[in-house]
Amino acid sequence: MSVTFVALLYLCQISGKVVSITDGDTLIVRESPTKSVTVRLVHIDAPEKGQAFGTRARQALGELTYGKEAEVVGISKDRYGRTLGEVFVDGKSINLELVRQGFAWAYVDYSPPAEYVSEQAAAKMAGKGLWADKEPVPPWEFRKRRRTAAR
Repeated sequence: MSVTFVALLYLCQISGKVVSITDGDTLIVRESPTKSVTVRLVHIDAPEKGQAFGTRARQALGELTYGKEAEVVGISKDRYGRTLGEVFVDGKSINLELVRQGFAWAYVDYSPPAEYVSEQAAAKMAGKGLWADKEPVPPWEFRKRRRTAAR
C-alpha cells in the first residue's frame, strides 16, 4: 500500500481590514486594534514609485482593497519582515486581478502559477494598463538601472 502526502505550506492566514496602501504590490492589514501586518503580494511585481504606471498601480491596489476586509494566505516572510502572501477580497485574488488589469507583471523569476502568466499575456494583447506603454520596463529592470546609476 502506498500513501501519498500533500503538503500545503503557509506561514499564516490573516484576516482584517486593509488600512494602508504602500505601493502597487504592498499593503497593510489591521488584524486587530493592536496588530497590523505589512503584506507584499506574491507572484507579482508592480511598477515602482517614480516609474511609469507606478502611481496608477498603487491606485488600482487601493481601489481593490482599501477599507475592505481581506483574507491573506501568507507563505513566508521576506528580508524586510513583510508577510509574502496572496490577498483575497470577496473571494477574489487581488494579486491576480492586478495582473489581469495590467498593473503588475507576473513575477516569472519566482514561478508564478500558470494562470498569472496567461492573464498577463491577455492584458498585454489588449493593451491594458502598463501594456499601453510602447516599451514597458519591468520593475526589476527599473530597480537594477536605478542601482547602477547610483554607483
